[in-house]
Amino acid sequence: MSDSEFVFVYSTFPDEAAARRVGEVLVTQRLAACVNIYPPMHSIYEWHGNLESGSEVATFIKTRRTQVGAVIAAARPLHPYATPCFLVLPISTGNEDYLAWAREQTEAK
Repeated sequence: MSDSEFVFVYSTFPDEAAARRVGEVLVTQRLAACVNIYPPMHSIYEWHGNLESGSEVATFIKTRRTQVGAVIAAARPLHPYATPCFLVLPISTGNEDYLAWAREQTEAK
């Protein structure tokens, strides 16, 4: 992993409502500056030996690298999947005014 200050935590959900519930908690608790929810996509995967296929939504949770553990700890019990996907993707750089806003949004008040 890189030493970038900010990361995306990528996750998938069965529907927009579940993604919104988690996103609202993370933003309200100042664990994420923003949560982007992408429209339905189709996922194909193997689960317990069976080929599965279904609609999901994807989220990109924008947060500080130092808060990843807290983000996952807050999101996991709210997530409807038994084994949710939480993948951390580095953000190498960005415009400084946006990053300053993200810092402010993810500071405890």
